[in-house]
Amino acid sequence: MTYDLLTTIIYNLFSPYMLGLALIGVVLGLVFGALPGVSSTMALAVMLPFTYGMETAPAMVLMLAVFFSSVYAGSVSAILLNIPGTPGAMITLLDGNAMAREGKAAEAMAYALIASILGGIIGWIFLVILAPTIATYALQFGSPEYAAVVLFGLALVAYASSGDMLRGLAAGAMGLIIGLVGRDQVTDVPRFTFGTADLQGGIDIIPLAIGLFGIAEVLSLLIRSKTDTPEVAVSRARTWPKFSELLGELPTVLRSSTIGTFVGAIPAAGSAVAVALAYACEKRLSKTPEKFGTGIPRGVVAPEAANNACVGGALIPMLTLGIPGDSITAVLIGVLLLHGLRPGPGLFENQPDLVVTIYGALFVAILLTAFVAGLIGIPVYRKILAIPQRLLTAAVLVLCLLGAYAVRNAVVDVWVAIFFGAVGFAFIRLSIPVLPLAFGAVLGPLLEENLRRTLIIHRDVSVFFERPISLVLVCLSLAILLLPLCIMGLTSLRKRRIHR
Repeated sequence: MTYDLLTTIIYNLFSPYMLGLALIGVVLGLVFGALPGVSSTMALAVMLPFTYGMETAPAMVLMLAVFFSSVYAGSVSAILLNIPGTPGAMITLLDGNAMAREGKAAEAMAYALIASILGGIIGWIFLVILAPTIATYALQFGSPEYAAVVLFGLALVAYASSGDMLRGLAAGAMGLIIGLVGRDQVTDVPRFTFGTADLQGGIDIIPLAIGLFGIAEVLSLLIRSKTDTPEVAVSRARTWPKFSELLGELPTVLRSSTIGTFVGAIPAAGSAVAVALAYACEKRLSKTPEKFGTGIPRGVVAPEAANNACVGGALIPMLTLGIPGDSITAVLIGVLLLHGLRPGPGLFENQPDLVVTIYGALFVAILLTAFVAGLIGIPVYRKILAIPQRLLTAAVLVLCLLGAYAVRNAVVDVWVAIFFGAVGFAFIRLSIPVLPLAFGAVLGPLLEENLRRTLIIHRDVSVFFERPISLVLVCLSLAILLLPLCIMGLTSLRKRRIHR
């Protein structure tokens, strides 16, 4: 690419028209992502019709701005309301909402924003420099590797969840069963639908998450007396952490962003696996792992850095192979196809200027998200906690029901949210972690699909131990699950011997 062409692309990206589109996209993404039930995929799907009359470059600028800012904004409702705005924010709420309850909501959002921006930049650097290499590595993943990755993600979630690990495993198993609801992908036979057509399409993760985390939290607040536990404190503490504190979190950002980029580059792996892996990695490396889930900044930084680094990672297989890294990039592929372009190796050969424009558009989206969210977003978001508790609880409940209905404009999703709200409330009362259930429902269909495909092709489970990548992942999963149980067994044996 010539110097003049590169200069022209940069000039066009920073033209008033392009910057205006990027700013509009960032603002809309911050609004959509912060609303419970409105995922990044849904935000892009809503914006897709507006790109019909645009040229390719402006359309990608708008969509990438919505993409990145909505991924960050999913942490807002997770921190303030204990409701993940996007599936990738389901881990952020563990420590983010705990910080909000201590009156540090603004500080938690600041940590999330800084980690998101740094993670996005690191993911962007990997995208620009290592896209072909990472895409080639991702091509080595077949069905056994995908199944092993999902198993690894579920094991990490069970490990990272607070409370008894056995209860976490039981909750994860329930999530896997919930993921089976709907028509079988191979035989097309309805499963666990109870004879109703409404469940034949399966249970959508958004109403399920809204019920588990949102409605369950509302029910807990309603029965919780003021003497039992304080209300969520209004965020009067500082907003921005000290520079020395940020430096202490830099290694976490680097590790989590690298994890997020490489997991995001694996087609269909998604941010759910990335955030679980990043959170569990930091918990394992920490000298005080028991503090995770109690409201520490690292518990916010790790998943948010990984979540936003996934943006750059997911674009790698989309641009280089024409394979969507996740459901969001599938919508972006639709934008390119609408404009007569097919992503893949040919795009780099025939449209190098568009590839560079996409790189630049993502970087502009990252910078504008930092500016708009830091200058306007956090000061506005933090005022939510100043609303009286009764009004806030009622507003959260209404948002939950509206968010559940907005997924497919179906009343059945509202009932799904209410049902899992009751399930989440029961889990809270019984001290059972709800996060493994949600992740089991998200990753269950992916695990089943790849496990069955593996068995159909290879007809033997030994294939998992014959391929290096799947062997390593399965062994790591077993180690994560069995080591704590072995330690518990040895501890109980020692106690018995002492008593004797």
